[in-house]
Amino acid sequence: MSEAITAHNVSKCFMLGTRSPEKYHALRDVLAQGLRGLGRAVVGQPQQRQQFWALRDIDFQIKEGERIGLIGRNGAGKSTLLKILGRITEPTGGTIRIRGRLASLLEVGTGFHPELTGRENVWLSGAIYGLSRREILRKFDDIVAFAEVEQFLEVPVKRYSSGMYVRLAFSVAAHLDPDILIIDEVLAVGDIQFQKKCLAKMEDIAGEGRTLILVSHNMSTILSMSTRCILLDGGALVASGRPQEVVRAYQDTVQDQSLGRTDLTRVERYGNGWARFTGIQTQALAADGQALEFPSTGGDLGFTITLHASQPVKEATVALIIYDEMGGRLIDANSLIKGKGLSLETEETRTIRFRLRNVRLKPDLYTAALWLGVQNLADIDGIRYATTFRVEARREDILYTSPFPGVYMCEFDYDPDVRGVSTQ
Repeated sequence: MSEAITAHNVSKCFMLGTRSPEKYHALRDVLAQGLRGLGRAVVGQPQQRQQFWALRDIDFQIKEGERIGLIGRNGAGKSTLLKILGRITEPTGGTIRIRGRLASLLEVGTGFHPELTGRENVWLSGAIYGLSRREILRKFDDIVAFAEVEQFLEVPVKRYSSGMYVRLAFSVAAHLDPDILIIDEVLAVGDIQFQKKCLAKMEDIAGEGRTLILVSHNMSTILSMSTRCILLDGGALVASGRPQEVVRAYQDTVQDQSLGRTDLTRVERYGNGWARFTGIQTQALAADGQALEFPSTGGDLGFTITLHASQPVKEATVALIIYDEMGGRLIDANSLIKGKGLSLETEETRTIRFRLRNVRLKPDLYTAALWLGVQNLADIDGIRYATTFRVEARREDILYTSPFPGVYMCEFDYDPDVRGVSTQ
């Protein structure tokens, strides 16, 4: 097989203190940046510029028909590498050679023009991919049917929910016959049934001999879809090979953050941003509420979470989701179950608390995710990788050392109105 992608000494350096490395800039952003720089020059404030190497000397080859799982912790350089492969940004150094037509679905909010309707964006995307009018027309009905957005075709996509946006964006990317398809973690935004449809479609694409690059924190998906894995850590390529071996190496890099505060102001997230999670603190608790040294099987877990609203939020749902180290969804505690919506005023900061009771998780490493939104209407803020914690065995009893069933519901309390408590 010939090589679909060849990367040689690829590096990417961002200058901190100027533009954000993860933001796409319109003309108004460039002008605003220039005015800020002028203001600093007038008042004599020096510009502090610091180099940040998101990628350093990356080398790899991907053969035609390979299914690559690209994994790594937040900040490892995955998104930067995908943007270079998708020709959204240029590398600071090194070369990338791509053979064939490449389609990419990276993050929610990119790829479509927000002012255009769903129909117009399908036609625009097809033209960008180089398809003729006849080819787009032939595929149009399949794209719309797969995305399940027929009744919203004439609506500007800026009014779509994150889930609707992703459904249409994925359908366009998958149906335009790319030789190489790149899919980032955005599929986690969609509902479970649509995720299954996406995975089936990706299997069809791979079965046709086309190249697939998949990024996900769900290790079960990575293991089932990949023929080879690439692991990034700190901007460097640290492992490449059999999925089982590379996934194990990745899990070894995950840091245990039990019983600590985690700053959520600079993490990967999705949503309209009307309100944002700013911090989370994890506590192990006894039945009487006393703090314990570490979480243990059968004990309670407390999560104190802070949010800040930039716009009014009315009757939103807050969800705390617990995943195992393979990305399996274990616990979904949310305020909708308790019938308590969360409302916030502009510039209001609120502290909320979840307490998971009698948590019978086996000793292992787990991840907590957060979601704020209006069910089936809007994602306000979602963080897939908010914090991690490790559960220890309480005693050498088979009840606590044997694996438990993968999904269960635990008891929990939810208090939307905690005063005078902060994780900062």
